[in-house]
Amino acid sequence: MSKLLKIALASALVLGVASTTASADAVKGQKLFIKKFKDACGFNGAKFAAKHSQAEWEAINSNGKFKEELMKICPKVQEGDIKDAWLPHIYDFSHEYANDSGNVPSC
Repeated sequence: MSKLLKIALASALVLGVASTTASADAVKGQKLFIKKFKDACGFNGAKFAAKHSQAEWEAINSNGKFKEELMKICPKVQEGDIKDAWLPHIYDFSHEYANDSGNVPSC
């Protein structure tokens, strides 16, 4: 019985770690914005995220227009400069620090 319990516990741990790494991360989005887009945008991530409310960011993302909105807010950013793998993280950052969230990023 203890062997079965150990296997179940180990599989639960692996599943928990795998699902955590697969999800987007606001901190990673903040780092990506600073590294890849801050200079091209001409302002920091706090000003970028504050361009919309959380509901507006959700609507933009659910309509599949997040990349276009990023290029609209930062006209110097070209579509080729944005990797699709970055978008969930930058979206989470934008949503987390939106103008109605009450959160202020450190960038």
